[in-house]
Amino acid sequence: MKKTILSFFAFLFLFASASYSQKRKDVVSPTKNIILLIPDGTSMGVISASRYYQIFNKKATNLAIDPHICGTVKTYSINAPIGDSAPTTSCYVTGIPARAGNIAMYPVVDPLNDMVQLDSTRSYQPQVTLLEAMKYEQKKATGLVVTVEFPHATPADCSSHHYDRKKYEYLAPQIAYNNLDVVFGGGTAHVTDDMREHFRRNGTTFIENDLKAFRDFEGDGKLWALFAQNALPFDLDADTTKIPSLAEMTRKAISRLSKNENGFFLMVEGSKVDYAAHSNDAIGCITEFIAFDKAVEVALDFAKKDGNTTVVVVPDHGNSGFTVGVRGKKYATASLTDLFGTVSKYRKTSSGLEEILLKVKPDSLRPIFKRYTDIDLTDKEFDLLMSSKNYHESDYMKVNNSVNMASSIVKIMNSHTYFGFTTGGHTGEDVFLAVYHPKGQVPIGMSTNIDLHNYMYAASGLKTPMNTLTDRLFAKHSEVFKGLNYSIDKTTPNTPVLIVKKGKRTLKVPAFKSIVYLDGKEIALKSVVVYIDKNDTFYLPVELANHFLPVSKKNSK
Repeated sequence: MKKTILSFFAFLFLFASASYSQKRKDVVSPTKNIILLIPDGTSMGVISASRYYQIFNKKATNLAIDPHICGTVKTYSINAPIGDSAPTTSCYVTGIPARAGNIAMYPVVDPLNDMVQLDSTRSYQPQVTLLEAMKYEQKKATGLVVTVEFPHATPADCSSHHYDRKKYEYLAPQIAYNNLDVVFGGGTAHVTDDMREHFRRNGTTFIENDLKAFRDFEGDGKLWALFAQNALPFDLDADTTKIPSLAEMTRKAISRLSKNENGFFLMVEGSKVDYAAHSNDAIGCITEFIAFDKAVEVALDFAKKDGNTTVVVVPDHGNSGFTVGVRGKKYATASLTDLFGTVSKYRKTSSGLEEILLKVKPDSLRPIFKRYTDIDLTDKEFDLLMSSKNYHESDYMKVNNSVNMASSIVKIMNSHTYFGFTTGGHTGEDVFLAVYHPKGQVPIGMSTNIDLHNYMYAASGLKTPMNTLTDRLFAKHSEVFKGLNYSIDKTTPNTPVLIVKKGKRTLKVPAFKSIVYLDGKEIALKSVVVYIDKNDTFYLPVELANHFLPVSKKNSK
């Protein structure tokens, strides 16, 4: 009975989605360039707070996104209304809703909960992304600009494939071997010696922790520039002599990518709005979004001058239930100063302030806290900081298992503001959509995540359907090499190798790379090869079969 009811509701969902899509006959003229900007985990409360923060501080009356907000997006995982970054961005760039943790991969079927009908025969198949499709079919330049480590969920969604977003050891090499023209952000800890050698061989300049070299570089070729072992610091905490702003990285990326006469695809992520929301850090949410909005302004300025660029700005999901207004405090009579006066005095996020306070003695806590927040700590607030389990005070007997200092700082800072949070996790509300198209052809009203993918596909000018490209680039090895002798060598950690033999010929195909070896000779591929252990399958280009075809057959293709 339960299965019947669930199936009925699934049918209603599918019918509503299908009807809505059929009504949307939007005409979208293709443009040369696509810039997708994602403020990770940004709820509407963050937008409102950021706008008022700027107004109060007399920095601006509007956000860069404001003139271009055209609707909302219903974003979800395939079997859950509240998504995480992996399946939500994955759907934006592939058109296929996925399960939690999935990176640009066809999800495993969950019939009782799936909100869109799936094809179980495609489970675990990597799905080609807009970045890959535009690079492969249109020979366009491609880039990623983020404020986290480069194999994190959102950038990984655009340029790699796996069922588990945590498997950086599989995602990072794919991003490297996808031969992107620009990658800026963090993540030096995830660059292997093999990746460095690949950069050397394919002409990629790799800059580590060197802002001057980044700013000065005007050479040809591909450019990676990473400025931290993992995520970059919050914008409010960053040392600007060492860390570029998101706006600066975006400007540099556009400058380089726009040199390609065929056009480009660029994804820019304001990654750490999500981090701040998870921490319930109000000033972190606000200042991270404003830093992101400045990057949006850079993209829009270019697009308007260029006249051949589509800009799409959309969060991947909501987070934390951030509100301007909190239980227990007046709201209808709270002035702009009441709401934003205190938070505007905060000079560090909770994370940035924690880093400072953990290094000082107890008698320095009060003056330092005052310096960065203008808050005079009460005895109760002081004791809360002192009891933080990661603060090593002089009297070890007083150390207990309380919360970390960062969460203690957040609790104190938020108690002096009018901001509220409902959770420390993601939330399921619709997110805003802002779009610029040179001909004003933008989606209006509520779009699903699939609708938004279809819009970007149309704006890209791609001709081959995404599923056709997927089947061309990510076919099962058992189908590509049917009738041949093959085996999988798993002796090398993290890099299984498919070995295919025919007569005296041997083809070796390493996983998570875009090179293969035919009789010892290296051959470069146009896309990466993906291995999935769940079904012990390599997914690779069908054209690899050509190496074992007779000459006459090859010439006839």
